[in-house]
Amino acid sequence: MSRPVLQSQKLSLGYGDKTIINNIDLDIPEGKITTLIGANGCGKSTLLRSMARLLKPKSGCVLLDGKEVFTSSTKEIAKRLAILPQGPVAPEGMSVMQLVRQGRYPHQSWLKQWSEEDERCVVDALKATNMTEFAERTVDSLSGGQRQRAWIAMTLAQNTPVILLDEPTTYLDMSHQVEILDLLFDLNRDSGRTVVMVLHDMNLACRYSDNIVAVKNGEIYANGQPETVMTAELVEQVFGLDSQIIPCPMFGTPTCVPVGKGRRISTPLHVVESVPIARSA
Repeated sequence: MSRPVLQSQKLSLGYGDKTIINNIDLDIPEGKITTLIGANGCGKSTLLRSMARLLKPKSGCVLLDGKEVFTSSTKEIAKRLAILPQGPVAPEGMSVMQLVRQGRYPHQSWLKQWSEEDERCVVDALKATNMTEFAERTVDSLSGGQRQRAWIAMTLAQNTPVILLDEPTTYLDMSHQVEILDLLFDLNRDSGRTVVMVLHDMNLACRYSDNIVAVKNGEIYANGQPETVMTAELVEQVFGLDSQIIPCPMFGTPTCVPVGKGRRISTPLHVVESVPIARSA
């Protein structure tokens, strides 16, 4: 079992008098992909923001490597943890290269200006996200998938061992969703980076995640491996949806099939001429 790199202890969060997250304990394992799922408004994005030191707790604390994040300096946290919020917007006319270079700002100081290491991290981030050829393009001229890869490149250039992403696939079509999640999967498997993200698609969450955290009404309903926690009961309790859980025909991971209305055919379709894509463990 991996040691926890991020922890919340008796954590309560909210805005004004309203409590969103209520007294939760949560460990995020090091070197794994953990995905937060839950219905709209359940508190998963609020929880992610607090882990990134963007929202101060009403009570309790968040620990990064055993140190409380709100008593650590901003620059110290930024060297260990990067966050990509939902729907980031770049200034008009900013190039991809300029955006990605911003990921190195936490490493700058009056005594330490731009270095060969900074340049290497930017070049590596562009290469890892297949954005090198777009380096001189403006961010606002890119497609949705390219734009998201540019922001992920900036996050990677920050070169932190922990990466948080709030709904990184929102508003992307299916091919771009898989493209982004494949990228994050490779980053985790190749460099051992801890990835924590919020996703709406339960089936993609099960396919790419080592660990699933289901949030319901500001509390942790379930936490564990997808094949253990993803059940029809969880889907009903967390999302209010009747469903069946079946194995994915390609990967064997849990797949949620919602019960509802729709056109029925007399003979179920079967997967034919499909070869499972090998992925490194």
